[in-house]
Parts: sequence; C-alpha cells; structure tokens
Amino acid sequence: MIPDRIIEQGTLKTDGARAAVEVRIPWYRALPGSCIAGAGLKIDGVAADPQSLRWTMNGREFTFAELATNTDEWWFPLDSAVLSGDVEAAPDAEHEVEVDLTLFIPYIVISDSEVLHIEEHDKKTMKAVAA
Repeated sequence: MIPDRIIEQGTLKTDGARAAVEVRIPWYRALPGSCIAGAGLKIDGVAADPQSLRWTMNGREFTFAELATNTDEWWFPLDSAVLSGDVEAAPDAEHEVEVDLTLFIPYIVISDSEVLHIEEHDKKTMKAVAA
C-alpha cells in the first residue's frame, strides 16, 4: 500500500558479512508479529540466505518462524523494524538495497478461510556504514 517508504533511507549498516536496514510498515494500521509472514533482503542483487534473516522490533530479535505465532509484539506505523541477514556490503560504499515484505491483514477477510495477503517491494541506493 505504501511500498516506496518501506526502506528507511540512510539506515544500511554492515559488518562486511552481515547487513541490516530499517524498514517501515507499508500499511496504515499496526499489525501483530504473527502477521509478518516473511521478508527478503538483497544487497547489490545478492540475496541474503533466508535462514539468516532476522527481524528486530520493539528491541527484540526474531526469526520468521518465531514471529509466526507471536501476537504479543506489534509493529506500529510510526516505528521502524530492522531486517538483517548474511549478505555482504562494504562499509563506506554505495549499495542498492532491496526489501520484500509479505504481510497478512487479519481484519480484511477475502474468503471463508483466508485474510488479505499483501506483498510489497522497495529498492533504494544508499551508503553503508560500519555497524
């Protein structure tokens, strides 16, 4: 719904082998962690290993498997989350950053057994800073 504002400009951090970027919710209402179905992170066209991806919100880090049943932590429209993964990004260099998000919207029912499922994508170029 608001895909061009997913990636927070200027938030790419790296230690060389692992990169992290702040992301914003592409929706107008808060969602529980269980509605964050997945994400992808690419730096300069190279995807982070999906098993290495971590999601940090409200000061807590999660795997996507841990988020699947988490209804205690919420992602709010005014708060950034951090998506990180094992993918190389040289510090002090410009990189093309891509983020894919898959979310479920639990209060919009589209059939007897299905809620709205959205997939959003954002791409930005930014300089990496050392973590």
